[in-house]
Amino acid sequence: MSADLAVVLLLLVAAIAMFIIGRPRMDAVALIMIAALPLTGVITVNESLAGFSDANVILIGLLFVIGEGLVRTGVARRLGDWLSKTAGASETRLVVLLMLVVSGLGALMSSTAVVAIFIPVVLRICGNAGVAPGRLMMPLSVAALLSGMLTLVATAPNLVVNAELARHGLREFGFFGITPFGLPLLVLGVAYMVFARRLLPAETPSGAADARPSLQTWIGQYGLAEREIRARISADSSLAGRRLEELSLRAAGLNLVAIARGVGRGTQLIRPVAQTELQAGDVLMIDMLAPEAVESLRERYDLEMLPLAEEGGYFTDAQHAVGMAEAVLPAGSPLVGRTVLEARVRGEQGLTVIGVRRGRRVLGPDLGAATLRAGDTVLLTGFWGAIRRLRSETASAVVLAMPVELDELLPAAGLAGRAVAVLAVVVALMVFGVVPNAQAALIGALLMGLLRCVDFSSAYRSISWQSLILIIGMMPFSIALQRTGGVDLAADGLLAVVGDAGPRVVLALLFLITALLGLFISNTATAVLMAPVALAIAADLHASPYPFAMMVAIAASSAFMTPISSPVNTLVVGPGNYGFGDFMRVGVPFTVLVMVVSVFMVSWLLPMY
Repeated sequence: MSADLAVVLLLLVAAIAMFIIGRPRMDAVALIMIAALPLTGVITVNESLAGFSDANVILIGLLFVIGEGLVRTGVARRLGDWLSKTAGASETRLVVLLMLVVSGLGALMSSTAVVAIFIPVVLRICGNAGVAPGRLMMPLSVAALLSGMLTLVATAPNLVVNAELARHGLREFGFFGITPFGLPLLVLGVAYMVFARRLLPAETPSGAADARPSLQTWIGQYGLAEREIRARISADSSLAGRRLEELSLRAAGLNLVAIARGVGRGTQLIRPVAQTELQAGDVLMIDMLAPEAVESLRERYDLEMLPLAEEGGYFTDAQHAVGMAEAVLPAGSPLVGRTVLEARVRGEQGLTVIGVRRGRRVLGPDLGAATLRAGDTVLLTGFWGAIRRLRSETASAVVLAMPVELDELLPAAGLAGRAVAVLAVVVALMVFGVVPNAQAALIGALLMGLLRCVDFSSAYRSISWQSLILIIGMMPFSIALQRTGGVDLAADGLLAVVGDAGPRVVLALLFLITALLGLFISNTATAVLMAPVALAIAADLHASPYPFAMMVAIAASSAFMTPISSPVNTLVVGPGNYGFGDFMRVGVPFTVLVMVVSVFMVSWLLPMY
């Protein structure tokens, strides 16, 4: 072993040790290695930084953006709603449909993002069907991992392996190159989890319920349901054509929460501001602070009173646009000393005070005349954009709680068809090789923006920068190990272990080492390290490189054995009430099963020589 190789291995061991202990965070370790490897003299600074311009890294980042478009437009939620409706109360049907839906969506977007989307969906299904979350959360994570075996772009390890083939001047895997192996393994996984779920916890975790309030919780606490009024402006009403600043509705004891304009699917919810001009046919969504003002308003302006949309609700049919937040008034708040009617929160923040809690007592019924004090808890309503901005505002009010509905908000609701069309275009470009994959993803991301499925802020937020930095930071190790002879040394060592046992044994050992290494470091980093080893083994055996490369890709996605093997496993630990032993009990046998099946499929479908 040369001195250069010893130094590179020392850095690699240090990186793995830091990954295991979790300090510092993974992307920080990757940046440290980017800085340290050029100091060895084995690679140059440009080679260490080359990952930032790697087409596959760019592709992964752009796929996050495309996935965000599917989330923001409600495509993912519609799949979840369909799942809940179709599966009913059958636990077996739930497992099968859940795994098929998750794997199908995960084949086209980040598996981690898919799991994050479906955790609240699964919890809601469990509540409705009376099923313990532990019975469905692990099937969710297993399906997300198996989705990485369905398409080339489904998971980062596939792209890493593909990039290694390209770097050696070999033909790359196609978009569906891994699919013939992934589909049988998905069927195997579904069948396995239908039976293995019986080994999982059947009780609901004590902390599984979301401690955050819902809109319905606040409607009950503050007695809002009785205050909801809806009134339509008739064609003869004197309100038509007038601006809100001329009316002083709030001074009369009426909160105008929103204005519904249009009918049917074309209905728009408009945020009321002083300059808003009312039109005939507009529906005024009013919070009633002074009951006597309603009748006066109706008679004066010739309004048509409408029935409420939902008994016991408070404009809950408009919660896709209008929400609530609970906040406390600090001592220096400009609202302190004003009455609720005088508190012009709308003009400053776009929000309206609709409830006040002083200690444990909710104020009412003369809420409009109540004087606000420091320490009062106020319930604010307004459009979700204003509620989000309230988080960064601390002078007027300090946010105490945001409702759970905020997590399910669809910023681009109604544009699902556009997002699906863009996805179809991207897949077609990749499948038929019209343009390189990275360019196809870039076209898709730009189309998502052009069609308003995403904006720049959401696009940048959607990208998992930590994952990208991790990939970029581990890529120089591949160059350094090949240049110092480390890859050849590892390949020779593996071949020495198996001797003349045959290529299938080599494939099994390659799978086993990749899967075991994935217990300690991310599956992406594992693929970076093992892909060149696989190609070196193929070269030593004078065999085709494709079975060995495919085995690394499959093994890297087979991170079923521990809760830290993959981020998707980590996400379901809490909601599923899992312990380390649950993953070992279910994951280890399944990993062995996947290894056996994969060895036979790969050696059968991909010629060894």
